[in-house]
Amino acid sequence: MATPRPLRPATGEAPALHARAIDNLRFIRETMERAVAFTAVPGWGGVAMGVTAIVAALLAAAQPTPERWAAVWLGEALLAFSVGAVALGVKARRAAIPLGSGPGRRFALGYAPPMLAGVLLTLVLLRDARFEMLPGIWLLLYGTAAVTGGASSVRVVPVMGACFMVLGAVGFVTPAGWRDWLMAAGFGGLHVIFGVIIARRYGG
Repeated sequence: MATPRPLRPATGEAPALHARAIDNLRFIRETMERAVAFTAVPGWGGVAMGVTAIVAALLAAAQPTPERWAAVWLGEALLAFSVGAVALGVKARRAAIPLGSGPGRRFALGYAPPMLAGVLLTLVLLRDARFEMLPGIWLLLYGTAAVTGGASSVRVVPVMGACFMVLGAVGFVTPAGWRDWLMAAGFGGLHVIFGVIIARRYGG
């Protein structure tokens, strides 16, 4: 009677199964990354940005020339960017959320193009002394950045962006004397309101 021999997998079958398992794990990991929202948007950082914007609106309204008015708001933009970047890094580090993760990359890729467009349009309008166009452009494109970047973040971020876009549209059809009120309402008020919501619901 023949002695039974153990069945052995065909040559190459084990490596093939191993490779397939790795592919499956990679697919699962990428799917989970896509499903996770970018929650490191800073709430208290947004509140701080709002406070500095309200102060900037008061300072800008007191300026005697359009050039000095624009200089105040450009200084505020740099300050707000710095505050937001630091607050974003602190919250991401505290929550152990890598900024280079899938959600983080998608947030940045959605956020950056409208902001870059805003920078370029600002340079053109400053060159042509079209200062009256700046509030509408800034509010509209900042709101667009929040909507497109916020598509990868928590739901309240694109809602905030839509509110900015509405104020931007209003800025194109209102008198020049309203510009600082609109800027204070948007970059000040909306940042404070939505910043508090984000901080309370999403951990700071």
